[in-house]
Amino acid sequence: MKASAFSYARASSVANALELLAAYGDRAKVLSGGQSLLPAMNLRLISPELIVDIGELNELRGVVVEGDIIRIGALTRHVDLQRSLQVAAHAPLLTEAIAQVAHPAIRNRGTIGGSLAHADPASELPACMVALNATIIASGPNGERRILGAEFFKGIYETELSPQEILIAVELPVPPKNSVHFFDEFARRQGDYAIAGLAAQAIVEGAMLADLRMAFFALGNRPVLAKAAKSLVGVAITPAVLSEASAALVEELDPQQDQQASASMRRHLAKVLMARGVAALLDRPDLNRGGSA
Repeated sequence: MKASAFSYARASSVANALELLAAYGDRAKVLSGGQSLLPAMNLRLISPELIVDIGELNELRGVVVEGDIIRIGALTRHVDLQRSLQVAAHAPLLTEAIAQVAHPAIRNRGTIGGSLAHADPASELPACMVALNATIIASGPNGERRILGAEFFKGIYETELSPQEILIAVELPVPPKNSVHFFDEFARRQGDYAIAGLAAQAIVEGAMLADLRMAFFALGNRPVLAKAAKSLVGVAITPAVLSEASAALVEELDPQQDQQASASMRRHLAKVLMARGVAALLDRPDLNRGGSA
């Protein structure tokens, strides 16, 4: 199939893009990298009247570190994030996760802003934003709005963005030196949609976790910041403690069943990911005994 007829406008500035969106409302869609939008249009899952192309707005590209904040422009491509020395130094979780996003052809065109605005619950980058405690910055008719990453994603392909807003940047706090990260996912083949995945960021003090954010993806209609992870903070981690946390995790997850996996399989994989994650974060291989899929 091919997309139904639509009008096209290339925005000359953020202000120009916002003017176009204000005129068309929810009948318009923003085009950045196009790796999610165009397939959906070709399948006629969506049929916008107007495409607003913001791909030439260079002010929305790049990575800048200012004090204790990493600011990433919404049009920064996946491949540029993957190659960025600043991202590798200050947000290595993001570097590691990007390598699992689809295939090189997609990473060469896809943008961080497009991925977040699309809000696929099986996508890696939304979970990373939640794990890294990101702030997502949107621009609209009333100026800029700052939204916590954990509050930005509302459901399948649904975010806090209004039809008149554009995602322009994300900001990540620079983690302390004693921070560690973990990323892993299960997929049937490299580049396929994840069946279950985990992005985690932690602070380690001695042999304990002083802070822990575990964001699971492909296990609900949005990234899940696991409440069960709180029970692993500030305590000596034993297999029994980890088992209790895993049981609590299963209770808070509500995964869907589809052609890739049953809900029970996804819950099992979440427990495996939690065990792997904690073992890796603490460098405790003993905690991952039996932690296989």
